[in-house]
Amino acid sequence: MVKPARPTKLGRKFGQALLYAVRKHNGQLRKGAGIPYIAHLLGVCALALEAGGDEELAIAALLHDVVEDCGGAPVLKEVRRCFGKRVAQVVEGCTDTDQFPKPPWRKRKEDYLKRLRTADGDVRLVSAADKVHNARAILTDYREVGEPIWERFQGKRAGTLWYYRSLVKEFGRRKANRLTKELKRVVTELEAETVRGKGSPRTRTGRRQE
Repeated sequence: MVKPARPTKLGRKFGQALLYAVRKHNGQLRKGAGIPYIAHLLGVCALALEAGGDEELAIAALLHDVVEDCGGAPVLKEVRRCFGKRVAQVVEGCTDTDQFPKPPWRKRKEDYLKRLRTADGDVRLVSAADKVHNARAILTDYREVGEPIWERFQGKRAGTLWYYRSLVKEFGRRKANRLTKELKRVVTELEAETVRGKGSPRTRTGRRQE
C-alpha cells in the first residue's frame, strides 16, 4: 500500500460529502446489477485513498459522477461552493458531459480521452480509480453472465472494449502507478476472458452452458 507523505485525516467535510453523495444519487443503481450506486462511489473513494489521495481527492472521488448524473453544470457550481475549487476541478475533470440530453456515446468518450491527456495528477488519480472500479465490476460480471453483459452498455461489446483499451493507452503516457498498473491488468484479463467466452453464455456459477 502506498503511504501518503502525511497520514490522511478525514474530517467534517468528508462526512458532508458522503451525505451529499448519498442524497444526490439516492435511488440510482449500478447498470444491470441492482446494486445501489453509492457502492461504486465508496469503492472509487477507497481506491483513491489507497493510492495516496488526501481528503479533498477522497471527496472528489465520492462526487465524481454527481455532475454527469445528477443535474449538470448547476450541480458543479454547488460542489464548488460547498467543497471548494480543487474538488470542483477534479469533479469537472472526471465528467464526460454536463449536457442534457447527453451527446452521442462515442463522441463523449473520445472527447473525454482528449481531455484526460492534458489533465493534472489529481484528475488522473480519481479518474483512474473510477476506471479500475468499473473495469473490475465488468470483469466479475462477465465471468457470471458472459456475453449478454454488453447489452448493459451503450458502447456494447466493441465500443466498451475499445474505450477501456484507449484508457489504458492514455494512462500509459505517463509514469505508471498502482492504479494505472491495475487498470492495465484488469483490462488485459477482461479481453482474454471475452476471447475465451464469446458466444458462450454462462450460468451464474461461471460455467459455460452446453
